[in-house]
Amino acid sequence: MSDERRLHDRHHTELQLEIFDLHSGRRLGRVVDLSADGFMLFSDTLLAADELVECRLVSEQVIEGVGEIRLAADCLWSRPGANGQHCWAGFHIIDLAEDQAAALDVLLKHL
Repeated sequence: MSDERRLHDRHHTELQLEIFDLHSGRRLGRVVDLSADGFMLFSDTLLAADELVECRLVSEQVIEGVGEIRLAADCLWSRPGANGQHCWAGFHIIDLAEDQAAALDVLLKHL
């Protein structure tokens, strides 16, 4: 996605943020950067573009009471990493309840 199309600034995160599938509990990957409307993931498995995921964004460190955010996201793109063992994927957040959006704002303030 080109920078011109981004509505919100992306924040590279020093926080340990992981994404897990809400239903299977499978770890999808580690969040590399995060914004109010999306995130980039570094994953151990190749993810499919156009895949919709309902997931939990989990912070290793609880910040202002926020340790987990539930959301739905659409995988916009995916590409294998240099070693072919990992992948990078870009997600657009498509469904976020009001309380979860407030929780995301809390995390974003600390990035």
